[in-house]
Amino acid sequence: MFDPTTLTLLAITDDLRDGRDGLVARAAAAVRGGATMVQARLKDVDARLYVEVVRSLVAALAVPVIVNDRADIAIAAGAAGVHVGADDVPASALRRLAPRGFIIGASVGCDAETDGAAGADYVGIGPLFETVSKGDAGAAIGIDAFARLAARCALPAVAIGGVTEREAPAVMAAGAAGIAVIRAVFGSLDPEQAARAMRSAIGR
Repeated sequence: MFDPTTLTLLAITDDLRDGRDGLVARAAAAVRGGATMVQARLKDVDARLYVEVVRSLVAALAVPVIVNDRADIAIAAGAAGVHVGADDVPASALRRLAPRGFIIGASVGCDAETDGAAGADYVGIGPLFETVSKGDAGAAIGIDAFARLAARCALPAVAIGGVTEREAPAVMAAGAAGIAVIRAVFGSLDPEQAARAMRSAIGR
């Protein structure tokens, strides 16, 4: 059964600027700091390398590792699950094909996308605030819209998009099961300390 506490701090990878080993080391540091799940999100990487990187993350980390968009990569690499966007294969279709216990997350940014979350274990809602980490993230929706969409989906909801330590307590108070970050952890020179600071803010 899916454990929503694994969503408390979802750290999303950025790139392979320091190679596979460097990314794995940064992910391990984030987990030491309190990340409860890691999402492998690698753009413009061929499938073979993507699988190798995810396998390395799975082997190194004691938290669930999921893959952004690519269910095929996730299954081939032995990852815990996948997170799909509104334009990807629907969660309900993936559920019929996925292994038992496979975690499926679905992105929601507006009312029209809530139906696509059917069959998912959790939803990622946002962007809450302006963000430069995802060029296709869309317009910021704010905390009130997050709370409304989370209630409509009736699934554990992760807030994503420009959430910092300052906003984290208010986001959690709005009903978030957790917060997802990219640059705030993986873009930091000290991912362990960055994750620890965010976990502290989430707990306030």
